Amino acid sequence: MNARPDWFPRALAILLVLTLLTPLFGWAAGAVGYAEPLENAAEATGAADSAEAVGIALMPDYAVAGLGTAPGTVVAAVVGTALTLVVAGAIGRLLGTEPNAE
Repeated sequence: MNARPDWFPRALAILLVLTLLTPLFGWAAGAVGYAEPLENAAEATGAADSAEAVGIALMPDYAVAGLGTAPGTVVAAVVGTALTLVVAGAIGRLLGTEPNAE
């Protein structure tokens, strides 16, 4: 039986709060005119003019088709956070570094 470390519930709570705040982060980025640095570099060098899509994204621009901006951003954040936790947990188990591993 694996017991969770003391920090685990607090860490999950913080992730939940940050995930629910993602629409606010998106709004703030728009309000200050934030743009992705790689996109800025592509524009500055002219590379953006000849760019071609090389793959299909599950959630392009952190959005979900059929949902509005804020709900789509929250869903994308929840899915991304969950996938990251699952992959990190699986890697931790494979490496034998899970909490309280014996």
